[in-house]
Amino acid sequence: MPASVFLAGPVSWNRMVLLDRLPDPVPHMQFARASWETVGGTSAGKALSLRALERSVLLRAIVGEDEDGLRVRAALEAAGVVAQWTDGTTERHLNLMTAQGDRVSLYLSAPAETSGVADAALAAEMTAADAVVLDLAAEPRRLLPLAAASGSPLWVDVHDYDGHDAYHRPFLAAAAAVFCNADRLDAPVEFLRATVAAGADFAVCTLGADGAVAVGPDGIELRVPAVPATVLDTNGAGDAFFAGVLDARLGGADIPAALTAGARSAAAVLGTRHLHPLLDPVLGGPRAV
Repeated sequence: MPASVFLAGPVSWNRMVLLDRLPDPVPHMQFARASWETVGGTSAGKALSLRALERSVLLRAIVGEDEDGLRVRAALEAAGVVAQWTDGTTERHLNLMTAQGDRVSLYLSAPAETSGVADAALAAEMTAADAVVLDLAAEPRRLLPLAAASGSPLWVDVHDYDGHDAYHRPFLAAAAAVFCNADRLDAPVEFLRATVAAGADFAVCTLGADGAVAVGPDGIELRVPAVPATVLDTNGAGDAFFAGVLDARLGGADIPAALTAGARSAAAVLGTRHLHPLLDPVLGGPRAV
């Protein structure tokens, strides 16, 4: 049976470092409050949350057969994620974070796009899916024409888009559903309205502890509050929100109900130091109580 969601994009092996404050841009020494290694990547986060929601998902990702790549593969497979792995450079990050949610992600390595040898099979999988998700990376960007030709609705997450970066524009132009956060947008609602006017069915901007705001096809502004939760780590919350909205929409929910489902899904990942609680028995570590 075809997967309900075809998802392509970044997965990574991350070193997480918790600091009292992000470093100033001058030579100095700081002591970390904690550090650990875990699975990262926006597509990994979405796949884990969709798996937890019992939505059938096929993750397509580039991960090497080196030690870190094998860790990523093993962890996601142990968590129940169905994946097609393409051998290549394993993505690695060093994430500097604070307890307040500030973060700097240093990309230590990242894969390039593939030659396209498997495109016929990928096109068939996209066509058979209820929705296609292409996350920001070289290979998903290359796959945009295949997604457009598939006839399946395309969902994209442009994260901290500033409203101008040319790299994001092909994703925005092809998408039926657009997600972003408000970190670099001066006027989020205006951006959402412009995105819908340009052809998207609806657009959503997450606002951290303030929940999220959306604009639907009728142009009406919709808001949903964040679900209260004990926060251990905010990594993966945006991906979980995206997954909750996607799952609800595929289940027939209207946009307000889907936003509420997204808020619940986001809250479910805040109490773990990993992308999702599904990784706790696989990778271990403390949870919020």
